[in-house]
Amino acid sequence: MSKLTDVPKRILIGRALRSDRLGETLLPKRIALPVFASDPLSSVAYAPGEVLLVLSIAGVSSYHFSPWIAAAVVVLMFTVVASYRQNVHAYPSGGGDYEVANTNLGPRAGLTVASALLVDYVLTVAVSISSGIENLGSAVPFIVEHKVFSALAVIVLLTLMNLRGVKESGKLFAIPTYVFVSGVFLLIAWGAFRGMVLGDSMRAPTADLEIKPEHQGLAGFALVFLLLRAFSSGCAALTGVEAISNGVPAFRKPKSRNAANTLALMGLLAVTMFCGIIGLALATDVRMAEHPAQDLLRGGVPVGGDYVQNPVITQVAEAVFGKGSFFFVLLAAATALVLFLAANTAYNGFPVLGSILAQDRYLPRQLHTRGDRLAFSNGIVLLAGAAAVLVWVYGADSTRLIQLYIVGVFVSFTLSQIGMVRHWNRHLTTERDQAKRRHMYRSRAINAFGAFFTGLVLIVVLVTKFSHGAWVALLGMVVFYVIMTAIRRHYDRVSSELAAPEGPSDDTLRPSRVHSVVLISKIHRPALRALAYAKLMRSDTLEALSVNVDAAETKALREEWERRGIDVPLKVLDSPYREITRPVVEYVRGIRRESPRDAVSVIIPEYVVGHWYEHLLHNQSALRLKGRLLFTPGVMVTSVPYQLASSEAAKKRARKRQEWNAPGAVRRGPAGPPPKDRGN
Repeated sequence: MSKLTDVPKRILIGRALRSDRLGETLLPKRIALPVFASDPLSSVAYAPGEVLLVLSIAGVSSYHFSPWIAAAVVVLMFTVVASYRQNVHAYPSGGGDYEVANTNLGPRAGLTVASALLVDYVLTVAVSISSGIENLGSAVPFIVEHKVFSALAVIVLLTLMNLRGVKESGKLFAIPTYVFVSGVFLLIAWGAFRGMVLGDSMRAPTADLEIKPEHQGLAGFALVFLLLRAFSSGCAALTGVEAISNGVPAFRKPKSRNAANTLALMGLLAVTMFCGIIGLALATDVRMAEHPAQDLLRGGVPVGGDYVQNPVITQVAEAVFGKGSFFFVLLAAATALVLFLAANTAYNGFPVLGSILAQDRYLPRQLHTRGDRLAFSNGIVLLAGAAAVLVWVYGADSTRLIQLYIVGVFVSFTLSQIGMVRHWNRHLTTERDQAKRRHMYRSRAINAFGAFFTGLVLIVVLVTKFSHGAWVALLGMVVFYVIMTAIRRHYDRVSSELAAPEGPSDDTLRPSRVHSVVLISKIHRPALRALAYAKLMRSDTLEALSVNVDAAETKALREEWERRGIDVPLKVLDSPYREITRPVVEYVRGIRRESPRDAVSVIIPEYVVGHWYEHLLHNQSALRLKGRLLFTPGVMVTSVPYQLASSEAAKKRARKRQEWNAPGAVRRGPAGPPPKDRGN
């Protein structure tokens, strides 16, 4: 079985790394930017479109509000970036929002933040990949015709890439991310040059379409509600900002400064691209609708169900570069790639947060273990599974998925900034250095404004998006919270039960006697070895035990036992229903009832085979029996293995695999010390 799984594993994720090579996986800023910031950078591919989709409810006339909404998103982005720069300096250990809230606001707030972040990371993968499939589908019809299958295939591919390690996946992701950023800036610059200098008329492919407003002539509270909903949709551009604060340990030293600089650069790039796309969308007369088949009209007639609504960035690129041009194809491909890779932000954030929560006993301890490539493999696989379920349920539709989005991230934003305000208040009570106090006052003001602004946005998001699907995200947060609370209670209960007492206890007292029972089905080499081992233990009572499920076999066993003169009493249990496990368990429990202070040692002979498929043919009764006896107090189960010839062959194969090196894994020839300089 080991050989069957080990070879594909090495091919897919590479050679295992030693723990002392963890430092080699740390990231420089040029790699950390695409690894941790690909989510907010890629959001310009769908966030502007979400703003226009919401505004289209009131018709094209409401599009003139989009620059003001973009300005509000920019202010919010700079506020969040400035706030998180304080976080990465104050809490560089990688706990991020969870650590801030847990330390300053208490475990409940910390668990709320953790639940929100876990939901947001899962949605980041689902939304980014679904949006990438839609962008790629504008150029490759097969992709959009098989959206769910394509999205699931991309999730599998990204999972394998991340299982190879953070640094390796970062190198792979860096090129598409930088190509995308460069392509968007070229798009903005060339579009501005054509429009403002050359005076060209650039028109999007939907410029000639009309929008049928769902609610015409909105005013007063209805208009305010619509603008707030459009703003909350535009806030999707902020998702992923918190990933850098969670990933500080992955940066090279000085970790906090490198993380803060990466955060600032990410914010500057994201807001510039977001505003540029919004501006070009207005200049090229892009038309978007929530229900394009009915609400987009060509010559007064709905375009129909066959119409495919391309994303805003694709329409703008077609207007600026021309359909089918080199730069149009390059940007379309880079956009699709970077949207796929934007999920990598979650692939780096979710496993790290899961590891920290596992260390705090809120999640299974397996999530705290690093895999062969020093990545948190179990967390990566768990994230991929949850995202795949969402993609399947929602049909890889980014418009439906994005309604679930950003609720969790603004919960974490708000509680984190409130926690930072309390952090500075606590330090100000003890700090006497005036320069440091001035710095703390300034940092507290930034975090206080961030808490107020993100809290306000959270209320807006909840009010405007709750009925459109945000309740699913809230339900997911509640489920995570309940599960993590239950896991922590379980670990606490187990820990209290396992704690070693200071004085004498029942666990430290020797049992009065040891009653050993050797299970026998027939007399063969494993049975004889188990009997010899049991005699060596010098138990107070030793007996062999067999279960009568076939009268002829039991009679043959008794005759063979007597013929060999085995000096161990043989007891046979009748089993009229041909069961093996239940009679043995009841017999052992009967011994315990008669002598509660005695220990019962059950000794089971087992074969050791060398091929995975042979395990299916042997030892099944022993496995079931051991599983039942585990729940019986005062009973110890001992397996006495007997190695068959095939197991020896398996050992030889294992030794050969250990000695084998992949081509290029080691240098050719001896790798001795460098030659001495003979000139000295």
